[in-house]
Amino acid sequence: MQRAVDSALAQTHPVEEIIVVDDGSTDGTGEALQARYGERIRYLWQPNAGVSAARNAGMALASGRYFALLDSDDLWRPDKTARQVEWLDAHPDFGMVLCDVVRVDSEGRPTDVFHRREVLREDGWALSSLLLNPSLVPASTLFRREVYETCGGFDPSLRTAEDLDFHLRVATLRKIGVIEAELVEAMRGHEDGLSEEATTYDDYVKVVERAIAEAEGTVEEPIRREALALTYHRNARGMLIRRRWRDAWRLWRAAWRQAPSDSARRELIALIPFAAKRLVSVAIGRG
Repeated sequence: MQRAVDSALAQTHPVEEIIVVDDGSTDGTGEALQARYGERIRYLWQPNAGVSAARNAGMALASGRYFALLDSDDLWRPDKTARQVEWLDAHPDFGMVLCDVVRVDSEGRPTDVFHRREVLREDGWALSSLLLNPSLVPASTLFRREVYETCGGFDPSLRTAEDLDFHLRVATLRKIGVIEAELVEAMRGHEDGLSEEATTYDDYVKVVERAIAEAEGTVEEPIRREALALTYHRNARGMLIRRRWRDAWRLWRAAWRQAPSDSARRELIALIPFAAKRLVSVAIGRG
């Protein structure tokens, strides 16, 4: 938490307000933050309600024309907000701008760089791209207040994949730009909206299915079909890791039905040995 707040305070473009939402901690976090930062931050404690509710609470309190999000284990490099504010000021037809992200391990050591331009189109209309490659890091974004007001914030019914849901709704309504510069450091795993929670794969599938249904008439049918196939494939593997065999089988069959090509079906067939290994490992473990 301290590294994240320090990185926000260290911005070359002064951050008008830093709102720290504590989602139900009982370990003295609030007292420690207030002792260290005093009036430089606005601290809000709320009973545990999940990350969506925490982000919505923070944005409801914010008074600025631009919003930016920062999770407690990520950080901004010093010129992050300066460059993104300048970019949005120069591109009034865009609602959000992203930057490249340096992914780090649990020790803070860089592992690789997640390049935004590899995911998003040049013209800013990103819905099709995000359906096929739903990978965004919340800490990399800066967006206009009216984006939050129009899209309605994060869905509190989702315990996971809430980032993906929000970004897909933004991409439906507004153009999203990219600054090709490494301005954020984020823990690995934040780039795809997935976590280790048990509901992760259910929420992920629910979000993408809903977005694809709503995109009918906006996104071409072959792209929607491919996006469904990829979603089912990714999450069938996740269900295998979770040992949710029936759900894995259900998603595998759904992916097979939607698979747009022979190569996609070959990738699905390649998942079968992985499933067998998981079953064997479970059997050996029980033995």
